[in-house]
Parts: sequence; structure tokens; C-alpha cells
Amino acid sequence: MKFQPRFLAVPGVLLLLLGVVLLFAVPVIMKRRVMAKVRIDPDSGLAYTMWQDIPIPFYMSLYFFEVKNPQEILRGEKPVLEQRGPYVYREYRQKSNITFHSNYTVTYREYRHYHFCPERSFGNESDELILPNMLTLGAALMAEDLSYALKLIFSTALKTFNETPFIKKSVKEIMWGYDDPLVDFLNQVFPGMLPFKGKFGLFADMNNSNTGLFTVFTGVDNITKVHLIDNWNGIKEVNYWHSQQCNLINGTAGEMWPPFITPSDTLTFYSPDSCRTLELVFQKSGWTLDIPSYHYVAPKTMFANGTVYPPNKGFCPCRESGVLNVSTCRHNSQVFISQPHFYNADPVLWKAVDGLNPNEEDHALFIEIHPLTGIPLNVSIKLQLNLFVKAVQGISETGNIKPVLLPLLWFDETGYIDGAPLQTFYYFLVLVPTILEYLQYVLIAVGCLLVLVAIVLEIACWKKQDRNILFWSSKQCTKDKPFASAKSNPVTLTKKLEVEVSLQTPVEGTSSAIDEESHKPSEDVSLLHTDSNETLLE
Repeated sequence: MKFQPRFLAVPGVLLLLLGVVLLFAVPVIMKRRVMAKVRIDPDSGLAYTMWQDIPIPFYMSLYFFEVKNPQEILRGEKPVLEQRGPYVYREYRQKSNITFHSNYTVTYREYRHYHFCPERSFGNESDELILPNMLTLGAALMAEDLSYALKLIFSTALKTFNETPFIKKSVKEIMWGYDDPLVDFLNQVFPGMLPFKGKFGLFADMNNSNTGLFTVFTGVDNITKVHLIDNWNGIKEVNYWHSQQCNLINGTAGEMWPPFITPSDTLTFYSPDSCRTLELVFQKSGWTLDIPSYHYVAPKTMFANGTVYPPNKGFCPCRESGVLNVSTCRHNSQVFISQPHFYNADPVLWKAVDGLNPNEEDHALFIEIHPLTGIPLNVSIKLQLNLFVKAVQGISETGNIKPVLLPLLWFDETGYIDGAPLQTFYYFLVLVPTILEYLQYVLIAVGCLLVLVAIVLEIACWKKQDRNILFWSSKQCTKDKPFASAKSNPVTLTKKLEVEVSLQTPVEGTSSAIDEESHKPSEDVSLLHTDSNETLLE
């Protein structure tokens, strides 16, 4: 069977059409698949499992600032600090009391548990450190506006219970609490001064605790609202700050975000520990664990004061730019939060003490997120706790301490997707879409190539047929007109006629009639000779 170019053209067109169909169909299929998988629905598979019981290992690394010159500080000298740590704790998070509602929301509480990891730590929980005594220094500031008589009672109590402005305690005691008779005394004599009873520790109320009652949208009716907070503890705004904008509870709970994120979007979330909504901004795109990601960081305006960034005036009264006064939501305890080592803060803050060295690599918080699904791939949330201290008149234990924002510790909560969740995530949301993407371009390229080859072959066949037609036409003309070539050459024609005349010369004894007839061609020949000569001359 003779080969025809259409044998290439037909499959080429089919492959080209299939590639074009995939070009438009794959993004639609992926979008629908993502919408079905990331909503908070028990039938959504991996996303719901990750949301309910986060399989990502989270670690909280703590770095303490040990005071190296406590006596000099009491005399009004500059504090000298030394960073100790990290002391690393494995953090487990699990949601409970999950209740779905008819308005496409779900309510839950998330509990946190911490376990010390000596293999990841630089030190042990038994390590003893010298730190500011928050009970003494913090309570002294809270008692600053009391009458002189009450201040005297307070100062006497401090002496009675051997309370000093700086204490030496183990990491475990500082973290999870220790018994202090001063706590019971203050709760009896000054009811309401302290917001707690029993043991005192920086994280005493965090272990085996929850972050409040969250109600978030499931995204079943509108995928753009998935994970967004409807209310927290039954309220849509807090009353800690001095403007409605600052009090609003916006964004998500900080675990996942709505899908289809673009660089112009911000990552907004409410932090119960910070008592406010925080917002991260896009910095760059890249790859995290072989998965495409967006890198988000804290803007310099996050903890800027109202003078530097007017929208933050609602968080005032403010100190230098770069710290947030959370005393209003921490029972007036004069606690401030900032980025570690006062990174992105007014240099006056970190220059007021020795031992700090702020830099982006070590102290900048970030979230690396998969933009298609809104699922974080790598997280590092870094914050620092600071205590404002100064000498309080009437309370001798505060000495001559100059007003200073004294760093206590900073922590880094880290987590990244790994193990089986990473493999599943990579297979369904990276590998398969990538294969389909390359496949569609391969089909289009092969289809175009086949169609192009078919066109070239067809043109070649047409040219070959034209040459054959001309050849056979020329050959037929030669066969039908043999005299044409001779007529075009007078010399050849003359020779042929001479031969014919010689053949017609009469034999001896023939009749005169024949002789007469035989002489007639001779005349014709002479005429032809004459014509031929004229032709040649011409």
C-alpha cells in the first residue's frame, strides 16, 4: 500500500487537540481538586487529617538571657546579658470538642503539650540561671501608684520572704513554675494584684492548656473563607486596645490559609499569645522540600509605634518602635513582646544592654507556604519577652535600677512538613500536576511536528506529479510529429530530400512520360536548395 501523508496528519491533529485540551483542562481539574481537598470536611482526606491532628513535628526552642551583673544593675549600671540555650521542647497540638454548624462553620479547642528534648538541647532543664525576678520587679511596678503605707507593707513582705530583684532558678522552674510564699501573701493582702494562684512560671499556664474557643469557616460554601475566623471565645473583637481596627480578630488561627494565594496577599492570623492580629507579607518565591512555596516575613511595621506607623496608634501607650506593650492583656504586668534581640526595632533598645546582636538570619520570623493549597510547609515563629524595670520609690528592693526594657527570653516555634504527609502532598499536588503539565506540551509539540512533516511530504508529492506530467506530455509530442525536428533544421531536410530523389532516378529505356515525371522533382530540389540556402543565409 502506497504511503500517504495523511497517515501522519491525522494522528498529528489528534495529538495537537489533546494537548490543547489538557492545556485548559488541567488547571481547572487541579483547582476543583484543591477546592474539594482543603476545605474543613471529614471527607476531604489529607487536609482534614492535618487540620484535626497536626502530624507536622513542632519544636519550641527557648533562649534565656542570663544576667551577668545583677549587683551593678541595682547600682544603675548597664545590664550585661548572656544568651543561654537552646532548650528545646517537642510541641504536640490536637483539636478537641470539634462541632460543625449549619452556617458552614466549625468550633474547636486546640490543646498543647510540651516534652523536653535533651538530644536537641544545648543544656538541661536542671541548669540554673540568674534572671530578673518578675514577681519582685513586676509587682513593684504594679504597686507604684499605691499609698506609701501600702508600699511599706509590700517592701516588708519582700524582705520577710527573702525576695530579691534577681533570682537563681533552674530552667524547669522558670518554665513550668515553682512555689513561692510571696504569691499566697499578695493574693491575701492585695487581692487581684496577681492574675494567678499557686506556682509561678513563665509558661506555667501553657502546658496542657488550650488557646481558646475558635470558630472558623469550613469553606464548604465558599472556599475563599476556609480557615478564616468567625469568632474567638464568642467575640469578633477584643477590648485590649484603643481602636476598633486594632481590636478586630482577623485572618486565620495561624495553621492554614485559604488556597490560591498570590504574592499580593498577606498572611493574616490572630495570636492569642500576642493578644492581637498579626500580618506577614510576601518576600520571595522559591522551593521548600522540592515543593513550590512563597516566603512570608514580618514587616518592619509589625511592632512599630504609632509615631512611625500611625495605624498602630491603637496599640499605644508605646515605647520605642519595635516592641508591643501587652500589659493590657497580661494584667498590667509590664511585659513587652518584640522580635528576638530587638530585631527591626529602634537601635536604642538593643544598645541599652550588652549581649545583643540582632540579625535577619537568626532572628527573623517566617512562614513558607504552598500557594496553591494554603498549607504551610516550613514555619519559624520567633518572639521575645521583655520586662520593663526601673527603681520604684518606696520599694528599696528595686535599688537604683535605671529604666530599661530587659530581655528575659526568646523562643522559636518551628515546624515543617515531613514523612508520609510530605510524600502524599508531593505526589498529588506536585508530581502529578508536573507530569500533566509536561505531557500537554509534549503532545502539542509532537502533534505540530507530525502535521508539519505531513504538509512537507504532501508538497513534495505535488511537485513530483507536476514533473511526471510534463515528461509524458513532451514524449507524446515527439511521437506524433517526427517531421517537426527536421523542419526546424533545413540542412537535414535537404539531405533527406536528395536521398528520396536519387531513389526515384529512371532506368534506361523507360518511356518519355516517366522521364518527364522524373525531372519534376529535380526542379523541386533546386527550389528547396535555393530556399535552404536563403534560410541559412538568413
